[in-house]
Amino acid sequence: MPEQTQPWAERTVEMPPEGFRPEGFRRGVAPVGAPKPRTESMPVTPHEPTGTGWPAVEEEPHQLPPGYHWRQLRRGMHWSMIGGLFAFVCWGIWAISARGDLTSPVVTFVLTLFVAVGLFALARLVGRVIWERQLGRIRRTARGAHLVTAVFLVGVGVAYLRQTEWVVDLWNWVAGL
Repeated sequence: MPEQTQPWAERTVEMPPEGFRPEGFRRGVAPVGAPKPRTESMPVTPHEPTGTGWPAVEEEPHQLPPGYHWRQLRRGMHWSMIGGLFAFVCWGIWAISARGDLTSPVVTFVLTLFVAVGLFALARLVGRVIWERQLGRIRRTARGAHLVTAVFLVGVGVAYLRQTEWVVDLWNWVAGL
């Protein structure tokens, strides 16, 4: 039994004698060579199926984990959420400044959101055609489509603000300082 004062690795691994090096040993180089020849003591017999044992397992096509596509679409969603929040706040300023019936502004904003969803779908389709099919790359996120949608929604928000008279007056006053 080895002494307990020896390090752990030396107690559990048989160490070769000091200065022993196998033939062809070079420090830092992995041994790569021809496979060892078979000896005659190991006869090789062909496989004969007998019909017993495990049934043949057919190779299943590559399956993606459940929810993979939804997780992929959620990555980058913060861009669309920020753009949507900006557009909503700007729309709210514009709608309140109109001082009238809110039916028309609500319909306008809902249509804007439908256009944003359509733009997102178009950006995903273009990404699939160009990024995956033409370039052969794998898309792991939807950040690009979310970024395109966010830029659109920020532009819509700015357009709402440009239609609000007191915001334009405030902007001109600040720009004139």
